[in-house]
Amino acid sequence: MSAAVAVGVLVAAAVHLLLQRGQLRVILGFVLLGHAVNVLLLSAGGLDRRAPAFDGAGAEVADPLPQAFALTAIVISFGITLYLLGLLSADGPTGGGEKETGDGPSATAGGEGETGGGPSATERGAGGGER
Repeated sequence: MSAAVAVGVLVAAAVHLLLQRGQLRVILGFVLLGHAVNVLLLSAGGLDRRAPAFDGAGAEVADPLPQAFALTAIVISFGITLYLLGLLSADGPTGGGEKETGDGPSATAGGEGETGGGPSATERGAGGGER
């Protein structure tokens, strides 16, 4: 019963974080969802419903199949976490959650000025006027 409550709390917190705006919160939501899957897989492999894996084993021997599933889920969630953290670091210091202020050169697509299609001040020359 306590594993079911833990899985429910972890899934609820993960869904809450996945629905937030910031990219770091989404990553933390995926991490919590991975933990919930691990707890679910390990609680599904209880000894009261399964026979031992081989005949010479005692009653206290754990079933290796749910442990293998949990280890696979841990590796996959770790890989997804690293990939998402790589996307977060490639996004820049804002982290994807805040709006751009428009002060930097990446404020508009292609690095053009605020007017869009016209040449920049360096392309027009020092005079800045039309010829």
